[in-house]
Amino acid sequence: MADISVVLAAPGWRAAVKRPEALVRRAACAALREAGAAGAITVLLTDDAAVKRLNGTHRGKSKPTNVLSFPADAPGQLGDVALALGVVRREAREAGRHAGAHLAHLVAHGALHLAGHDHIEAGDARRMQQAEARVMRRLGLPNPWRGVS
Repeated sequence: MADISVVLAAPGWRAAVKRPEALVRRAACAALREAGAAGAITVLLTDDAAVKRLNGTHRGKSKPTNVLSFPADAPGQLGDVALALGVVRREAREAGRHAGAHLAHLVAHGALHLAGHDHIEAGDARRMQQAEARVMRRLGLPNPWRGVS
């Protein structure tokens, strides 16, 4: 069983997504189950400015991104995931998706990273996309990769 903590640092998440904490927990648990991983994850639901700072500090990129994953180096801890509200809302709107479905996909993506998945090589990217699609199906949400070339 996974231990999922959710920190709601930007209250706008509640306006964008119904019951964001519950959705995050379900998506993270489903992703860890898919990956056969167990451990604690903390998910930070924050704003673009906070994610921009994290991205700059840890990746040397001075811009917000949708999701960041930070693997832990402690027994029982998988790591942390941070999501930027403005970026997630904008991407969902541009893709014609509900913000909640996009949030669930990005949480699954981040949790899969913490469980050891990556998408640097083409084959790894395809396997990660398939894992994300299976997680979304388990959650009863649309496949984020359907119709994407």
